[in-house]
Amino acid sequence: MATNQTLCLFVVFFLLHSLTYSSSLSTKNIITDKDALLVLKAHITHDPHTLLAKNWSTSTSVCNWIGVTCGVHLHRITALDISNLGLTGTIPPQLGNLSFLALLSISDNNFYGSLPYELARLHRLKYINFNYNQLSGNVPSSIFNISSLQELSLKHNQLSSMVNVSGGGPNLMSLDLSENLFEGEIPSFISECKQLQFLNLSFNNFRGGIPKEIGNLTKLKTLSIGVNKLEGEIPKELGNLVELERLLLKDNVLLTGQIPSLIFNISSLWQINFTNNSLTGDLPHNMCSHHHHPSVLEILQLSKNQLTGTIPYNLWQCRELTIVSLSYNQFRGRIPRDIGNLTMVKGLALGGNNLIGRYHSPQKYNLQHEKECKGSNIYGQIVIRAVRKAI
Repeated sequence: MATNQTLCLFVVFFLLHSLTYSSSLSTKNIITDKDALLVLKAHITHDPHTLLAKNWSTSTSVCNWIGVTCGVHLHRITALDISNLGLTGTIPPQLGNLSFLALLSISDNNFYGSLPYELARLHRLKYINFNYNQLSGNVPSSIFNISSLQELSLKHNQLSSMVNVSGGGPNLMSLDLSENLFEGEIPSFISECKQLQFLNLSFNNFRGGIPKEIGNLTKLKTLSIGVNKLEGEIPKELGNLVELERLLLKDNVLLTGQIPSLIFNISSLWQINFTNNSLTGDLPHNMCSHHHHPSVLEILQLSKNQLTGTIPYNLWQCRELTIVSLSYNQFRGRIPRDIGNLTMVKGLALGGNNLIGRYHSPQKYNLQHEKECKGSNIYGQIVIRAVRKAI
């Protein structure tokens, strides 16, 4: 009996000690989190609404601070969202001490300077949103190796390079590096991010060809790489992107060659924008003929290229089209009679070609934008500045 009592007392003592130690450790860790945010506060040089100055007080719980979310059980900071507060300052390396952080958003502020390498220590991080700031310099390569990271948004900053990125995040689903100062070729690690659904590299200075390996990112829904200095042909491997919805390659004036016909076989594709490139050749005449499914294409923008041949006769089979822009190419011949069956069209641009014929409009349509027809011998029911309202 004495042995059992001794054992029970030992168990009770052990549990009490464990609870005390756990509580002490939790308190210590939340102090670490609090200290990290106080360092961030000290790096804020302008707080126009004095939100952090008044709210981030040492006399209150850090979990009650504006923009801070703590976990229910572990009582650690799991989210920091101080976006759109008009803050000016730099990002201190101490943010890398927020070891339970899953979301970090400082978008729509005026943060400047470089991204600290210590952010890569945040192994639970899923979402980073630094959009619309003035961050500059390199993107630390180690950030891309955070295995839990699902979204990385660095849009509209002054970032210029990604150095020695050895591999892509295995769970990265959204990558937005648009509106920065990146140069060189499109980084090869991107093609290793097999879970990517959204990729935006537009409005940079990327050069070289479009990597054919992008065609291996079969979960992509949006591919936006317009307004760069890309050159060469559009790789036919992009036709492997079977879930693609938006393909935006505009304003790469050195992009040449024909549009791969496989692209028009992507059943989910609803927007194509190849405006202002140097693409040549004919459009495939089966571009709207899908054997097993109707086309969902809504926006077709191919203006300001060097495309030739005739307008595909079955364009009307893309019944969801709302915007059709084929102007300033070298199309010739007659306008397909059945193009008038595109009852959803709100904008139609055919000017700057060598087209002839009559546009047979339907009895009722919802045309909102002017039909641009200058430079073509189009006559009949369509005129240069005809705009009809829905009847």
